[in-house]
Amino acid sequence: MPPIIGITTLEGKNPDGLPTVMLIQAYIHAIMQAGGVPILIPSMLAEQGWDVLYKRLDGILFSGGGDIAPEHFNGENHPRIAGIEPLRDSIELNLFHAAVDDGKPFLGICRGIQTVNVGLGGTLYEHLGEQFPREIDHTYPTTMRTQLVHEVKIEEGTRIAEVVGEPILKVNSLHHQGLKDVAPELRVTGYAPDGLVEAVELPSHPFGLAVQWHPEWLTDQQSTRNLFKAFVEAAETK
Repeated sequence: MPPIIGITTLEGKNPDGLPTVMLIQAYIHAIMQAGGVPILIPSMLAEQGWDVLYKRLDGILFSGGGDIAPEHFNGENHPRIAGIEPLRDSIELNLFHAAVDDGKPFLGICRGIQTVNVGLGGTLYEHLGEQFPREIDHTYPTTMRTQLVHEVKIEEGTRIAEVVGEPILKVNSLHHQGLKDVAPELRVTGYAPDGLVEAVELPSHPFGLAVQWHPEWLTDQQSTRNLFKAFVEAAETK
């Protein structure tokens, strides 16, 4: 049986202004292409039922989206912080802690790498443009989802290096926050040319990887297909 992969979602509204559960289809296509069966995880389950669904999942993909509330990492408010969803913060942190405890495979993407770091006690830059002023602008327009704007150097001898099969990746970049203090349990496995952390893994975990870019838009790359395939295969054998 193909593994069931839960994907976290965000809140939104339809053209009539009615509340909706939202997820960009690129995540779904990436999981299906890799052989998994995607299931959307609505954030309102944070209050009741997340643990019931969790038990039926073989793996969890922590998707991109708005910012994590600063209170979760002893951060400060900033005018550029946007898209905070308390229920999403709650369910993602609950799911992440459960996956760490149980050894359930997980993959974090963009906001997802931040969730992984915060969940283990790390911190974030509230806004890179002011707090990490380097030569790379990581906040490219959302219309550039498939544009390769900078490289990521993958550290040798890491799980992600084994998975993607390339020492240098060319990636997109669609984020205004990033990892500041990396949680002690995590291993940094990829850097942007300006030194910003772009990939981490949890060495003690069967499959716990997270990246800052958006690979779901780059499935034309073999390295990206390798990443999703390895994740789904890990979930299949859990």
